[in-house]
Amino acid sequence: MRRSLLIAAGVTLLSTGHAMAQDHILITSQWGAVTAELADNPAARALAQRLPLTIEMSDHLRQEKTGALSAPLPRATRGVDFAAGTLGLWGPDHFVIYYRNGRVPQPGIVVLGKVTGDVSIFDRPGSVSVQLRRAD
Repeated sequence: MRRSLLIAAGVTLLSTGHAMAQDHILITSQWGAVTAELADNPAARALAQRLPLTIEMSDHLRQEKTGALSAPLPRATRGVDFAAGTLGLWGPDHFVIYYRNGRVPQPGIVVLGKVTGDVSIFDRPGSVSVQLRRAD
């Protein structure tokens, strides 16, 4: 009986492991391209369903690029700390790419994912148009 339960648990873990795998996206601009791994939360899943997207982004506080989405994303847990490479959601519809470490005021940001490439390509003044799509 115990062995049957262990086998059933193992099969369950194997079958759900693939479904829990993180989505990877490609973020491109005239400044270069980076890949990112999306978080496992309702907002990140909704973002993934909207791909491909083009977002016009502006520099904000010399720590991030931010741009408006066409519609809000679902609510998810928020935090106040971020690291360089964090993809975030400020408010319900502002997509953010942080290129420096920092902290935001309450109510905080929803973490949408983490850049796995060199996020410093966004560490420059000015606006940029970025394209988001699923990574191959």
